[in-house]
Amino acid sequence: MSLRPPFLYLITDRGATGGRPLVEVVAEALAGAPPGEVAVQLREKDLGGRELVELAHALRQVTAAAGAALFVNDRVDVALAVGADGVHLGGGALAPADVRAIAPQLRLAASTHHPNEVAAAARAGVEFVVFGPVFTTRPKGGRPVTPTGLDGLARACGQGVAVLALGGIEPENAAACIAAGANGVACIRSVICATNSTQRVSAFLACKSTR
Repeated sequence: MSLRPPFLYLITDRGATGGRPLVEVVAEALAGAPPGEVAVQLREKDLGGRELVELAHALRQVTAAAGAALFVNDRVDVALAVGADGVHLGGGALAPADVRAIAPQLRLAASTHHPNEVAAAARAGVEFVVFGPVFTTRPKGGRPVTPTGLDGLARACGQGVAVLALGGIEPENAAACIAAGANGVACIRSVICATNSTQRVSAFLACKSTR
């Protein structure tokens, strides 16, 4: 499996699948994708430990078969328990140095919202960051976040760490993110909610030629 950052980072939301099993949707999304081009972040914050591990085990089987990396949001213990490739560090998570002290084999990704946070992640040796929201999104709860726009994305890039654009990302605007300096894109609903997630992933990967 490739250890370079993915071009497309698929973040899970089992509440957005329209009633379909999340593992089925992810398997469909990965069908036909070249190994290493897509990675999956398991992000289901409402699940208890046992349920999360069960879901992570199922996703590990699907991602391993497709040659896709699996990252677990925040939970180093779950990542280790299921043999995931890495952990994604959000706000309030362990520091990268602390994760390395516990599990040096895990790849590290992080969420960022400001160029200064991207720079800090680069200094910490994180492999790649998700930056956004770049475009307007539909918040699940709380106050809407002002998008950074492509100018904000451009300021976040080029700091020694791969940057994946997040927030309102669709195949129609992914190429503009790459042109602004992003190494790839991340999304939730654009793929999870798609009628045909295989085709949607293919549409995203077609934007890679602009990089």
